[in-house]
Amino acid sequence: MKQVQKGFTLIELMIVVAIIGILAAIAIPAYSEYQAKAKWAAGLAEISGYKTAFELVTNDGGTPSNTTVNAPVADTGNCTIVVNGTSITCTIIKAPTQVLSKTITWTRTASTGAWVCDTTADKTKYASKGCQG
Repeated sequence: MKQVQKGFTLIELMIVVAIIGILAAIAIPAYSEYQAKAKWAAGLAEISGYKTAFELVTNDGGTPSNTTVNAPVADTGNCTIVVNGTSITCTIIKAPTQVLSKTITWTRTASTGAWVCDTTADKTKYASKGCQG
C-alpha cells in the first residue's frame, strides 16, 4: 500500500518564505516613498488654502500672521504652519524620514502679488511641478 504525502516539505516552506521576503524587500521601500510623497502633497494642500486669507489681510493693510489668517497655532496632522508678513510655511511633521522636518513655503512678491512655492524636500521626487522654487 502506497503512503500519500500530507502537508508540505521543509524545502517547499522555505521557498515560500524566501519569496515573501524578496517581495517585502521591494515593497516596503516603495511604499515609504509613496507615503512621503502623499505627506508632502497634504502639507502643500494645507497651506495653499491660506493664500486667500493672506491676500485679504494684505489688501486691507494688515500684517498677515497665524491669527489674522485663521491658521492654526498648534500643529496639524501634517505640519506646523507659520504665517508671517511675506510667506506661509509648512514644516512637515509625523512623516517618513525622506520629508520629515522639510519645509514647503509659499512666498508672496509684494511688488507683483505673485506667489512662488519652494521646498527643502527633494524636488525631483516629492515636489509638484508648480513648486520647484
